[in-house]
Parts: sequence; structure tokens; C-alpha cells
Amino acid sequence: MKIPFLPQRRTVLNRFVQYSLLGLFTLSTPLTGSLLQTSQAQTKSGFSSKVINLAYQTSGDIVKVKKVVEPRFKELGVTVNWVGPFPAGPQLIEAMNAGKVDIGTVGETPPIFSQAAGVTEVIYISGRVPSKGLGQGIIVRANSPIRKLADIKGKKVAFQRGSNAHYLLAKALTEVGLKISDIQVVGLTPSEARDAFIQNKVEVWVGGDPFLALVEKTIPIRNLRNASGINTLGGFYLGRKEFITKNSELVRVFLEEADKVGEWADKNPKEVAQAFAPELKIDVDVLEKVSRRTTRRLRRLTPAIIAEQQKVADFYFEEKIIPRKINVKDATPSPQLTEAITPKRLK
Repeated sequence: MKIPFLPQRRTVLNRFVQYSLLGLFTLSTPLTGSLLQTSQAQTKSGFSSKVINLAYQTSGDIVKVKKVVEPRFKELGVTVNWVGPFPAGPQLIEAMNAGKVDIGTVGETPPIFSQAAGVTEVIYISGRVPSKGLGQGIIVRANSPIRKLADIKGKKVAFQRGSNAHYLLAKALTEVGLKISDIQVVGLTPSEARDAFIQNKVEVWVGGDPFLALVEKTIPIRNLRNASGINTLGGFYLGRKEFITKNSELVRVFLEEADKVGEWADKNPKEVAQAFAPELKIDVDVLEKVSRRTTRRLRRLTPAIIAEQQKVADFYFEEKIIPRKINVKDATPSPQLTEAITPKRLK
């Protein structure tokens, strides 16, 4: 199976991640201000934008595929503009920080790396219900001499820096007494990392669905460690700070519809697979497997969830993967704004 192998596009955020891993990057400008202090304009219900720019990744987005937000926004006189696909969370956040995206969803790691890099225009707006972690893994070929996780010491490992794959790998390595510095990091986008693994350019791949499910069907593999017990937060919806503070009603409508379709998707995996197949160009049986091990419902952004995210950030700092300690609360809206944008249906 020959799949084109493309070099990774070097973005500002990717360069930050690379330099922080090498210990060559120092950040001299601290985050300015706190999002905990908001004005009356920030908490006032309403909206000022006639266009909402929504991001999606190459792995697909059920909100986009089912077109659930377009009717609601049309009633409000607002046009939906889908921006993407982005290969992974770091690239999505970079676009959001540049003002090209208003709302998007990522795993727990990308916002930590962006905040550590000095990004101040991106805030958390809701959590996502975590899955069991079966759709991610640290993968080798079935005939590989690498039999256990500790055996990857010194090996080439391909993954997207600053993504959930990064966190899975870093945490799993600590379980066997290793660090990121004990392996050869090959930083690629998720699809590029998959291609490098299939083409035997790297011995180990850290990735997730739908790419993982597709590879499972294509070649015999061994999953050395899935994300069970590691990637437990489920990820987040993020928003561009200026847009969120000026358009609380639009944000609430979006999150409400995203949660509704997420609830439907969790109960109808086969129908979800059929909906995704034309866009992702992946067989329905593979996508149904992906859907059965994916959760798409949202959850309210609570202090407890932010505290758990802080633990992830502290881990990255302690392992010297990010250059400085961050306060996750600095990238959260005030309690008043959180209340204004959060649908009542979110638990």
C-alpha cells in the first residue's frame, strides 16, 4: 500500500513545540492580563457578528457533517463558514489565534502548548465527555521486535507534537521509567505520521482514529499502549476570545446544537459512519468502529475540569516539555461569561 509522503508544513506553533522539546526555546513575554475579569459587555447576551467561522479537522466533525447549526444561525441572520480541514489541534489553534477561526474542538494538549507559547486570544468554552481511550495508541507492526513499551527506547517515533498523541506518549513512557528524550522524535501531522509508519519510515507511530482504525484494517499491528487511563479529559471546545465575549448568544446556540448532535451520534454509531463516509472517503465498517469508541457529547466547563487540565499542564512543565509553568485559569472565561455561553442541557 503506497501512500504519498509529504513533508510537514512548518508553522509558528509547530516551531514552538519543536524548540521547547529541544530545550532551545525561551519565552520572554508573559501572558498579559486575566480572562477572569470581564466587562459588562462581555457578559451581555447578544451578538455582533454576522458570520461565524467554525473549524474542523481531517478526522471529521459531526456538527459539520450533519449541518445542525446552519438552520439555527440562519434564523439569527448569521452565516456559517467552515474553515479547514486542519491536520490537528495545534494548526487549528494557530488559525484561531490569527483571527481566522471563532470556534473549534481539540484535545487537552494543544491549548496547553499554545498558552505556554504566549497565545492569549484562545479560551476554553466547554469540555467534551471523555471516551475509554480505545481509539488511540502507541503502535508497532505485528512482526516488530518491539514487544513492549520499554523497547521503544532509542527508536524513531512519529506523532503530532503538541497533540493528544504527545500526551499519551509522554505519560505512557513515565510508566516504564522513560522520557521523551529517550526516543527519536519524528514530528509529523497525524496523516503524515500514519503514512511514515505504513511505509516503514519509522518503527513506532502514536496516533488515533480514524487513522488508527484504517491502519488496523490495512496491516497487522500491535498496540503497545492505548489511551485508557491517560487521555481522560475528552478534549475541549475553544473559542477566539474577542468573538466569544461579543457573541455569547451565538456561542450558546452552537454549543447546544453540538451537544444535541453529539448525543444522537453516541446512540447511532452506524448512522454516524454512513454520514462521514462520503466526506472522509473511508469504508463504513471502519468508521462504525471509530464511532463506537468515540464520544461526542459536551460537558459544562467546571472548576474540577480546569483543575484536571492544570495537572496535565503541570506534567508537561515538570517533564520539561513546555518551557514554563502556566495557569490554565488564565485561559478561561469569567463565571458570568461561562454562564452566558453554556446551554442548560450541559451537565
